[in-house]
Amino acid sequence: MNGLGLLLRELRLPTFVETFDELADQGERDGWGFRDYLQHLAEAELEDRRRRRIERLGKQSRLPKEKTLATLELDALPVKVRRVLPSLCEGAFVERAENLLAFGLPGRGKTHLICAVGHELVRRGYRVLFTPVFDLVQQLLIAKRDLELAKALKRLDRFDALILDDIGYVQQNREEMEVLFTLLAERYERKSVMITSNLVFSDWDKIFKDAMTTAAAIDRVVHHSTILELTGKSYRAEIARKNRNLTSQTESTSKE
Repeated sequence: MNGLGLLLRELRLPTFVETFDELADQGERDGWGFRDYLQHLAEAELEDRRRRRIERLGKQSRLPKEKTLATLELDALPVKVRRVLPSLCEGAFVERAENLLAFGLPGRGKTHLICAVGHELVRRGYRVLFTPVFDLVQQLLIAKRDLELAKALKRLDRFDALILDDIGYVQQNREEMEVLFTLLAERYERKSVMITSNLVFSDWDKIFKDAMTTAAAIDRVVHHSTILELTGKSYRAEIARKNRNLTSQTESTSKE
């Protein structure tokens, strides 16, 4: 590596190091001036940094890799959900610290839908974390036991959007309810939460145990929120049916 390459590496400009010779040759062919050459180098460096940052954010998010917008069956979604989906993927609701709530019976595609939005947010540079509620609650309980709940909440505060999957799946005891409520209260009007639930609000007393806490929790997540209701047939059941039909057709063809 020549002296210029070493200097660029010392300045922590890895894309400059990789491309300055190639771009110099291109600049000579295309008649670039010095400013043009420098601009192309800077653009390449910034684009590479953006790409690497998105890769880091994707790994940190813990989002299921297969649950993306590309694999989401849009035709299976209610019309109202399809209508608002593009704007949700742009992330303005995260900028406003608003929440996104997806309700529906099991198998309706709530998690896939929310994760698809999460992946799009990551692509736009937002910090997102996906976590099943039961897992997060246990982590917060351990932190509380070790007198480190404030630190745990501060770590979660780094994320622009926190995806809480299946908030109604595990019916918490009072201690679990308290740490979950504390999390929701800490993020209220500051950072976004994205929640999936198979329990409608009238059944949230099964989660938060008493009427006052339930009302307070609902108030915090509903205020400044978009609510998506997923109705219709079971998404998973429909996929299983299509797979069975495909298998039957394949078997029939092989017999012929």
